Parts: sequence; structure tokens; C-alpha cells
Amino acid sequence: MTIDDIISLTPKFWQLHNDPIALLDGAAITLLTIQFNLCAGTIARYARQRPELVPVVEDLLQYRKHGQFMLTELGHGLDIANIETIATLLPTGDFVLNSPTPSSAKFMPPTVPAGLPCIAVVFAKLVVDSEDRGHRPFIVTLNDGKEMCIGVQCSLLPFRGGTHPVMHSLTRFCDVRLTRNALLGSLEKPADVHANLMDIIHRVSIGTIAIGCLTLPAMQCTATIGALYSLRRQVGTGAKRMPILAFRTQHAPILAVAANAYVIQALQRWAIAQFCDIRLDARVRHGIAAVFKSVVVHHEQQGVLSVSERCGAQGLFAHNQLSCIHGEVRGLAIAEGDVLGLAIRLVNELLIGRYSLPRPSNSASLLALHAAGLFADLHTIVKSAKHHRSDEVNRRILLRCLPMMEAIGHRMAYDAAVAQGVRPALIDLYVANVVKLDAAWYAENTELGRAAQEEMETRAMDAVLPLLGELVQGMDVFAYVNALIVSDERWDAFVHDLKTYEGNAHADFLELRSAPQGQAEMTRSHL
Repeated sequence: MTIDDIISLTPKFWQLHNDPIALLDGAAITLLTIQFNLCAGTIARYARQRPELVPVVEDLLQYRKHGQFMLTELGHGLDIANIETIATLLPTGDFVLNSPTPSSAKFMPPTVPAGLPCIAVVFAKLVVDSEDRGHRPFIVTLNDGKEMCIGVQCSLLPFRGGTHPVMHSLTRFCDVRLTRNALLGSLEKPADVHANLMDIIHRVSIGTIAIGCLTLPAMQCTATIGALYSLRRQVGTGAKRMPILAFRTQHAPILAVAANAYVIQALQRWAIAQFCDIRLDARVRHGIAAVFKSVVVHHEQQGVLSVSERCGAQGLFAHNQLSCIHGEVRGLAIAEGDVLGLAIRLVNELLIGRYSLPRPSNSASLLALHAAGLFADLHTIVKSAKHHRSDEVNRRILLRCLPMMEAIGHRMAYDAAVAQGVRPALIDLYVANVVKLDAAWYAENTELGRAAQEEMETRAMDAVLPLLGELVQGMDVFAYVNALIVSDERWDAFVHDLKTYEGNAHADFLELRSAPQGQAEMTRSHL
């Protein structure tokens, strides 16, 4: 990875976030995307005017140092405009960095010493001559690989359940001295404080779409595990033995995930091309990233749960990957912009007309009609409200923002799949899958009643089922599937290595006799 890869967002940058090797360790890819996209990417942007920063970026790209990105605070979450960390300019020209309250602790980035020196891009309010001049990023050395630096305090959080462990931390600063060159940017107060904040955290919007890319191999892995397990597991005896994959209840969720994966792959290609087109309004590009992330995360969260359930008790164990994938995708839904927060911001800005997203290629498609219909309903509410932040909007629109954003993503995915020549059978099943998410709307506003919806889904699954083996092969992620339930050989080797307790004790013969009535309760208690 080079500085140009990071700044120009070359194919190599996107391939990093789409490589199925991420399936083997969600913690590793978490650290990589923080290191390359957020930390190195932020510093690299300023290195254009400050050549002395180039060696810092190279140290990060070559992993001579760990890099972290410290924006979110414990007490503020998505409310980044009100973060409390303060960097005060001293008469000497240096800065002093402080976390003034417990709620101002930086939340999540892993800052525990881990062998290599660790630096971070820390966001703080810049105070000059008692004046708040808005937010700025600072380069801060956190530890030398063995010990925390003076004034930096790190508290290790317990591990998240069901995922590969990352050393998530709470980090606080107490009179940490920073030299003048630690500041990234100007001392001057920006004309528009909010616009400045959005500008200095621009790598987060890149992370929104990059993080979303990680869900595609997760979908492919989910479909592969579900298909192979369902072929291996059989019911019946003798000539009547058959794989459980034959049952519609078993293959329906697997087919749904497989179809979604191929359609989402087309959406990903389109979304990346749009996002990298600098001729587009930056707000539109960020909106496309948000829409893409919301759709892929929702599809995979729904898909991995349904496939895991069809693996029964086996689907609960971490050694079969599915529960781990679900835990990792839950984290992806929050990282680099919580999908709900992204939806509230995007949909409200679209409703008040600040900008608009690319129009559908086929405005008459079912999914385009759905998105347009939902938007029209919300727009009517906004027009009748006193203000787009009124209580009326809070009560009647906020809960509908995420479904609205997902509906936009569904029609974008459909358009991308059609344009890129995805198999019609897969597109048909994708549409059927999406229709089920809001079946009532289609029944009320189109000719698709309940029976018609069921028939559409049945025809689509009938067409895709014979293709399943070919589809799984085309995903080509088996090398990164370590689930044990996909083959007899893996399962047998696993059982062979389990700690086994042999029976060596002599069992006493338990003789049961009728007890006197007064001793009945005592006998039950004894047993």
C-alpha cells in the first residue's frame, strides 16, 4: 500500500476491503482499515503541503508504527460536534491536550501497548486565547510499544462477545504536551465550523463505503457454509436418504443470501465508481456510501441469522463461523457511521432538498416505485411540519428514515445488477426478497397481493435452486471458510481432537423400593 493508493483510492485500496481473507480474523481487518484509511489517510492529506509528514505516513504503511483514529468520545457517540477534548495553544507555541471530563474519554480505539510505538490522529477543540476555534486533528504519540506516554491513560475494555478480540480501550489525556507541528491544519477559525468538521473527518465517509465492502465476502461465506452443510446433512435411511438442502425451508434462506451477494456485488462496483467521481457533489458521494452500507449490512445481518438458524445447534458455535460473522457485521453497522445516524441525516437532507441522489435507471421498476412512494409519504409530512427538526418530524419521520434509505439502496442495487448483466433469475429472487421486507406497501400500491408475492418468490427460487452449486463455486471463498460442519473430514478431525473423558468408575447399583409414606418426600429429595 502506497501513499497514492491511500489518497487516490486506487483499486488496491478497495481490494483490501473486499478480500475474503478478512473472514479469518475480523480484528485484523479492523486494525488494517483504521491504520490505512483513517490514520494514514488523514495524515497523508496534509503531507501534500508538509513533506515532513511523509515519513510518518510511510511508517504507518510499512507497519513500523501502529496508527489509531480518535474521534468518538464516551459521552457523545455520534454527537461529534460536541466532543470535549481540548487542545489549548500555549504562549510557547506548543499545545496542551486534555480530557476535561470522564465523558470526554476517547472510546473504542485500541491504545494498549502492543509491541510497536503507537500514534493517533486525535480530534480536539482548538482553543487559542480562550477562543474556541473549532475542531482540529492532532498527531499524538500514545505509547512506545511497552508503556503509555506521560499524561496518556488507557483503560482496557472487556472483549466484545462473539467476535475476534480487539483491545478496545478508553483513552484520556491529562496535560499532554504537543509541539506546534502536531497540529494538522491552520490555527485560524474557519468561516463555517460545521463544514470544517465534515472536511477534516472526510476519511470517515471513505470508511463508510470501505467498511460496507467487507460484508460482501461475509455474504459469500454465509451462503457457502449454508449450502455445504445442507448437502452434507441428510435425513432418511437407505435409498430414501436425502440431503436437507432439498427442503424449501432449508434452501430458501441460502438461495436468498446467494442472490443478494451477486446483486450486491454489482451495487458495490457502481457505488465505488460513483464515490470516486470527484465531479459529483461531496454530499452526494457520501450519501451513496451511506446507502450502500445500510443495504449490504441489513442484507447480511438478516441472511446470516436465517442461515445460522437452519444449521440448528451447530449454527450457534463460533467454530462454525456464522455466529462470529454475525457479531462482526453488527460491529460494521456501527463503525464509520452508525447506519441509523447516517439514515437520519441523509433522508432529512433529501426531504428538505439540499441535494438529490442519482435518479433510477428504470423509474417504473417495482423497487423504484417503492422508494418513490415512501419518499412521497415522508415529503408530505415534512411540508406540513413547522420545521424539519420539529416534534412532528421526530415522531413521524425518524423511525422511517432507515427503511427509506434502504429502499433507495434496493432500487440502486436493482439498477446496477440489470446494467451489469447479472443473471435475471438472481435479480428476480433479489426483488422477491426485497418485496417481503415491506409486503403491505406492495399489496396496497401495486397489483402484488399476498398470493402474487408468494408466487413471485416461488418461481424465482425454482429458477435459482439448480444454479446453487455453480453460484457457490463462483463466489470462490471456500479457502477462507474454516467452519467445521461443511465436510465430514473436518468434523471427524475436530471430534478426534476434543478432550474426551473415558468411563473408569464402577457404578453403584441403585435399587428403588417402595418407601413408607412419611419418607416419600425425603426419598424424592435424595434422588
